[in-house]
Amino acid sequence: MRSDWILDVLTDLKTFARANNMPILAEQLDDSAIVAMAEIAAMKDKHNAHRHDGDTAVGIHFGGAGKS
Repeated sequence: MRSDWILDVLTDLKTFARANNMPILAEQLDDSAIVAMAEIAAMKDKHNAHRHDGDTAVGIHFGGAGKS
């Protein structure tokens, strides 16, 4: 799922806050954007780790060699 849209929304809100003399809100939105980026990255890492859980090493099994 694409989650990057939330960063665009936070940027728009921050732009509005700065344009309307709300510097504390703008700073808080900067902090919120950092949190959002961290959580998005964590979600992507978790997704990638889950995707690779089924991967196995390629090898050759010679079980039973020499048995009749």
